[in-house]
Amino acid sequence: MGPDEMHPRLVLGLALLSNFVGDMDSGIECSLGKFADDTKLCGVVDMLEGRDAIQKDLDRLERWACANLMKFSKAKCNVLHLCHGNPNHKYRLVGEWFESSPEEKDLGVLFDEKPKMTQKHALTAQKANHILGCIKRR
Repeated sequence: MGPDEMHPRLVLGLALLSNFVGDMDSGIECSLGKFADDTKLCGVVDMLEGRDAIQKDLDRLERWACANLMKFSKAKCNVLHLCHGNPNHKYRLVGEWFESSPEEKDLGVLFDEKPKMTQKHALTAQKANHILGCIKRR
């Protein structure tokens, strides 16, 4: 089997997982990204309503996980506050507060809390576009 071919059981497993988590974003107000076993919730917090929307969505995700007998890995749950002047609100899931992180890696790309375009960031963007291109070709 070549590197561009996927095993039929893997394809079936991914299809079943996709079908299973398909309703996860039902009622979610913020942006929810799902990739394999990763879930990312993103929202704009320029007012308290933004903070409340994120927390409500986290509560919805918690109810969804409970109803579907699933758990989020709390050890992998972090908050990345982006941009200068961010109020750095606290959020919780399953009664536990998230840790704030100065940087997070997503699909091999490192994001930090104070984005600024530099040569390093341009190379990171190029790498991200390459990864997205690989995903799109699949």
